[in-house]
Amino acid sequence: MNPDALKALLEQVRDATLGTDEAMERLRSLPFEDLGDTKIDHHRALRHGAPEVIYCPGKTPDQVERAIRSLIGAGQRVLATRATEELFRHCSAAIDGLRFHPRSGIITNLDLKADAGRGLVIVVSAGTSDIPVAEEAVLTARACGSRVREVFDVGVAGLHRLLAHTEEIQQAKALIVCAGMEGALPSVVGGLVAAPVIAVPTSVGYGASFGGIAALLGMLNSCANNVTVVNIDNGFGAGYVASLINLQSEQAAEEAEEDVARAAGGEQAHE
Repeated sequence: MNPDALKALLEQVRDATLGTDEAMERLRSLPFEDLGDTKIDHHRALRHGAPEVIYCPGKTPDQVERAIRSLIGAGQRVLATRATEELFRHCSAAIDGLRFHPRSGIITNLDLKADAGRGLVIVVSAGTSDIPVAEEAVLTARACGSRVREVFDVGVAGLHRLLAHTEEIQQAKALIVCAGMEGALPSVVGGLVAAPVIAVPTSVGYGASFGGIAALLGMLNSCANNVTVVNIDNGFGAGYVASLINLQSEQAAEEAEEDVARAAGGEQAHE
């Protein structure tokens, strides 16, 4: 149950359009639903602002299907990460309305439109090979309610490609930069913008990249002070945190505008 749904439920009880017994039944699965080997945290949306996310590797198709059913039954949005085509076919045969993004392995029940959401998160990839991780970040941030733009294949081997987007990336409230190899791109982006930059090392590269460890170490040693780092290939974590930064920034800006408007109204009344 998300905050809007809970508020609507309480208002129905207050207005006597919903009985307390029926309201209690709807709240039955709070704070979590025990499915035996899986416990779905339906209270997470109230605490975090976004429902629980399903990490698919290591789970059986039936376990993932039951988790998705539980989320949908509670009125939550679905975001299942690192899924396979086979897993999607299993779940979509039993549950209507699911969508699959094969590059990133995301299953969702949302129409994640590029122009939807609030604020602005920009996701940058160094190379085309980094796009699967970058897309995981894009879809996660969109699912969390942020507007997201993509700037892909602009790595340091051809820096002019990134510089062509300088004005665009400077508009973002938060940026995610995915890079493998030596992992240099987040430092470059960090030097061009005032917003937080979340660096995602990817496991793209030749032998001495050590499956993304070289990029991770390079990003951890960034000389750009606005760069922070998540784990190797963790596009989901980057998308989630970037959306939190973006939406809280948007909320703070809206509250500041309201304060200015109230102050202006008070001055006019005084006159």
